[in-house]
Amino acid sequence: MNLIRQFLRLAYINWTLLRHGLDEVILATRLFRPLRFLMYITPGYWRKTATTAPRGVRIRHTLEDLGPIFVKFGQLLSTRRDLLADDIAEELTLLQDRVAPFPSEEAKEIIETAYGQRLSEVFAIFEEEPLASASIAQVYAAQLHDGSKVVVKVVRPGIKRVIQGDVDLLYMLAGLAERYWSEGPRLRPREIVAELEKNLYDELDMLREGASASQLRRNFIGSTKLYVPLVYWHYTRLNVLVMEQVQGIPIGNINELRRQGINFKRLAETGVEIFFTQVFRHNFFHADMHPGNILVSADNPQNPYYIALDFGIMGTLGPEDQRYLAENFLAFFNHNYRRVAELHVDAGWVPVGTRVDEFESAIRSVCEPIFDRPLKEISFGQLLTRLFQTARRFHMEVQPQLVLLQKTLLNIEGLGRDLYPELDLWQTAKPILERWMSEQAGPHAAYNNLRQNAPRWSNALPELPLLIHEITKQASKGQLQVRVSADDLKELHQEIRRASLRTTTAIAGAALLIGAATIYGLSDYTPIILAGAPLLSWLLAGVGFIFIIVAWRLERN
Repeated sequence: MNLIRQFLRLAYINWTLLRHGLDEVILATRLFRPLRFLMYITPGYWRKTATTAPRGVRIRHTLEDLGPIFVKFGQLLSTRRDLLADDIAEELTLLQDRVAPFPSEEAKEIIETAYGQRLSEVFAIFEEEPLASASIAQVYAAQLHDGSKVVVKVVRPGIKRVIQGDVDLLYMLAGLAERYWSEGPRLRPREIVAELEKNLYDELDMLREGASASQLRRNFIGSTKLYVPLVYWHYTRLNVLVMEQVQGIPIGNINELRRQGINFKRLAETGVEIFFTQVFRHNFFHADMHPGNILVSADNPQNPYYIALDFGIMGTLGPEDQRYLAENFLAFFNHNYRRVAELHVDAGWVPVGTRVDEFESAIRSVCEPIFDRPLKEISFGQLLTRLFQTARRFHMEVQPQLVLLQKTLLNIEGLGRDLYPELDLWQTAKPILERWMSEQAGPHAAYNNLRQNAPRWSNALPELPLLIHEITKQASKGQLQVRVSADDLKELHQEIRRASLRTTTAIAGAALLIGAATIYGLSDYTPIILAGAPLLSWLLAGVGFIFIIVAWRLERN
């Protein structure tokens, strides 16, 4: 049944492409390329006129019709004007907060159901026209009875079912990629889809988004660089979020920012500082930083600050990944490519047997040409393409936990390119990372670690002599036991069984081949001959060959 749903979803995707006049996308795929000639004999092809919507509009409408995952993809592309034609980029920016809205009557019904009250009992004023409409939710302006101006975010009805269908389809495609594509195991597509699935379902939970907003607000309380709106928890539910209403200029409105006299250099540098502060100091970063989610305050044009919106996707890193990334960035900024190569090996991102000197040389050839150049002369799209080619050569595995960070970096670069193309990204980020590393590895870090763990150590210290005595006593009597988890034993048992099966199958196959060769040598005494060899030799050799192939497949799996 699930396979049927996936097939129907694929059919719907192709039908949507055709409906919006993007049949060339379908016919450009390898499967349908031989049928391109059919395009010229279809009535629809010859009915196209000059009044047909431009391709950018058709692409935007297609992504909207296909649902949230495709809209997210379009939002990411909209920040990369260096990779798109201008007409397509302009249309895709409309996906940031102007997706086709669902009826406001449905939104009001959802809100009243969530509160168990009439809308007028909760809000003194509720604007009928949505402020913004995105792939997951819709936003309305409202006013509480105490006079507070707020925004109300309502999750789209039926969106969970749509997301589930697309995620199931992605899992199917990822499974096929892992099985039949040579690069599949290295790129770990199923783990990437799992990461995407988690983020999409997190976006549906308004309580979770409210908690993320509150955490980010605490992290930047008193900051002159970033402002995060207040969450009204009393009015927030699983599918409804109420937050403080804020005023600012959308960061994508470059003309208005210029008219207000905003210092673009300072704004771009502040953006870089905010990003690296979130990732390395707070280990909690906004991972959906497309222009529709960022406003700029013009209160002080020479020292502007950002206002963050939409906290559905937030990223974190494990301590090891965080440290390795910081060291990688610093080594990269200092042109220390050998250290970059060593860190990749130490982190297990490339196989242990990788030659560090060869990996170092490959990284240098990719990275060196972009140093000391302004952002406008650097294409991170091309840089990432070359890095991926290098990674493939050295069998580097994709790290799913870093996918959100990579996506956010692309967003940051797209914003920086629009705001201040002369930005020196390296010199802006380097001091932030150096400060963080000194805090993590210096005397101050040791003092903080001691202070944080002192209460726990003080509780455990009195028990330490007794524990040492017990361990020594058990060891002297031969009673000391080391326990292995059930999962580890199960995995070890399965691997032993697989190895045993491989060996037995290979031996059986070899024995059958030897038997076939022996009977062939006795062909003068064998009554049934086929193509110059005994029939029994053919049978034994065929079965033996099958056994050898099975053993080889077991070895690969």
